[in-house]
Amino acid sequence: MLDSLRGDEFASRTAAQAGQVRLGPLIRVAGQIPRGPKGPSSRHRDVLLSVQVDRSADGCLTSHYKWSATLDPETSEKIDGYRPPDAGPEWEQVGDTAQAVVAAVAPMTDYDVELLLHATGKLAVWAMRRGIPCDPEVWLRHETIDEFMLTGCPDLAPGSVRTYRACLRQIRAGLTWAQRGESEPPPLRAPRRTTPPYEPGELAALRDWAAHLPRRARLDAQAMLAMAAGCGLAPGELTTVQGPHVQVLKQGTVKIVSPGLQRLVVARAGWEEQLAEAAATAGDHYLFRPGRKTVHSKNLIGSWCHRHNPTGDLPAMSARRLRTTWIVELLSARIDSEVVAKAAGVSTSALGRYQQFVPPLDEKTATRLLRGHR
Repeated sequence: MLDSLRGDEFASRTAAQAGQVRLGPLIRVAGQIPRGPKGPSSRHRDVLLSVQVDRSADGCLTSHYKWSATLDPETSEKIDGYRPPDAGPEWEQVGDTAQAVVAAVAPMTDYDVELLLHATGKLAVWAMRRGIPCDPEVWLRHETIDEFMLTGCPDLAPGSVRTYRACLRQIRAGLTWAQRGESEPPPLRAPRRTTPPYEPGELAALRDWAAHLPRRARLDAQAMLAMAAGCGLAPGELTTVQGPHVQVLKQGTVKIVSPGLQRLVVARAGWEEQLAEAAATAGDHYLFRPGRKTVHSKNLIGSWCHRHNPTGDLPAMSARRLRTTWIVELLSARIDSEVVAKAAGVSTSALGRYQQFVPPLDEKTATRLLRGHR
């Protein structure tokens, strides 16, 4: 089986090389290291920590640490017998090093040893062909891995390329290499895209479309429109509203007072009647899809929108886009941004991404606002 140098051999060899005097017995501590990403589901592998303390000629004490983890016979055999199918003569030069990398990292990752071998072996052979030194510290630099992904994997599908990249990065994270001031790579994520609002004509057409649906679908559509476009509720919020949560005040104002909404939610005037009717019809049940037994379920809104797709040139129904329409409408009405942010349940700075949809004021209106009152 693959194993590392025994603790006493390691300490003696290290002390001899450094010209140091060994002190006392070798200390061995049994412990565990996490296998795979940190978290409650992370598994662990038993390891042995060997510590030897030396005193140098100037009297300073130096501690030498060594972790040992023994692989099982099956894994050891797979690593020892591995050879890439298309390795070529380069494997003779890099094979032992690649196998050693996999042996060292196997106890600390959840990836199958076969994938570790394929990814490391392919990287090592590619590096040799590119003239990159046979040094795992160089192989596993972030820029080397990224270059390998771009130029060394033409035969792999996009999904496999991503898997190899993640695997190699976890191999790097599982090993302790001498760092040369290398910073962590920037996260590869696209900038957040803000859903555009519906145009006034599109929203009016959706209201008309909803009014002509079969009864149950019509009630669901009208409830979603009233709560998202009329009150600015997010998808996860509108599914929690029940009939008793909707309050109709004497002057006609309609509010939603729900235990899960810790803010003032007032319906826009053009949606008051529709929201009140939806609440009256729902009774003690949910306004949207009242037949369900749970508050939240996977794809509750998405599945409904998928089944009830508007025909013709009408845009698809989207609760997020309806909420965006509500936010942009309030901002376009020049309502104070702090009021809008509180009503939406977001920070004032979060409204910045919606400003691109707010039309600029005409010169006459801007002049009046800037002039003020005498």
